[in-house]
Amino acid sequence: MSYNWETCSEEIRELVYHLLDKTKEIVAEKLVGFYLHGSLAMGGFNPKNSDIDILVVTADSISIETKRILAKLFLECSNNPFPVEVSFLNEAHLKDWDYPTPFDFHYSEQWRNRYEEETAFLKDMPKTDADLAAHITITNHRGIVIWGRAISEVFPIVPKTHYISSILSDFEDCVKNIVRDPVYCTLNLLRVYWYVKEGVISSKQEAGDWGLTVLPKEFNSTIQQVVAAYASEEQNPIVESTHLFRIRDYLKREVEELLRTEV
Repeated sequence: MSYNWETCSEEIRELVYHLLDKTKEIVAEKLVGFYLHGSLAMGGFNPKNSDIDILVVTADSISIETKRILAKLFLECSNNPFPVEVSFLNEAHLKDWDYPTPFDFHYSEQWRNRYEEETAFLKDMPKTDADLAAHITITNHRGIVIWGRAISEVFPIVPKTHYISSILSDFEDCVKNIVRDPVYCTLNLLRVYWYVKEGVISSKQEAGDWGLTVLPKEFNSTIQQVVAAYASEEQNPIVESTHLFRIRDYLKREVEELLRTEV
């Protein structure tokens, strides 16, 4: 079963508010706002396999020591039991928009080993992230203020070209990896297609439901399989690879054609 911020369990809310309280302690008066985006904001959050997606904005940049304390916090709290993905940006990053977007600190489970094993990683971590154009766009359209200033007062409008570039990177990864991760990749391909076709910012769950009504009927059984798996505990259902390749190739052609006609 999937949830949003209004319907999620008390355990999820307690974790989010715990992270907010600790973030307030760590960055103190620099904190401008603490925001949810992604499936917990839009709907489709599955406690068994979804991340809690957070953006934090500070008045100015944070020190290396502050980053160390933040790393310790998220190492302790993420995957206990819900994985957390968070990025810290300061107001200058948002005022003087650039793409790929600069940031001060990032944590996700993909970075866990580097934080645990590489003491120099905080100094050497990447300084920009193309994904932030997508995260900020989603926050502008569907985000939730947990604490702080209104979203419209804090975040800029991301140029459409930057948003498309950001989501196309993930799109290309999904084209390559659809057999390895059929649920995430199929739903993400649908989500990108819906945006390019109609300009709709959607969750993966919403994109799957939309795909069932719009795509040729030959793809319905494949979409139904991945939508059902996304809403359950089954992260990697057995989906016939030829069916995955067909829907992948269809969506790739459609997206490429739509982008070609936009130019």
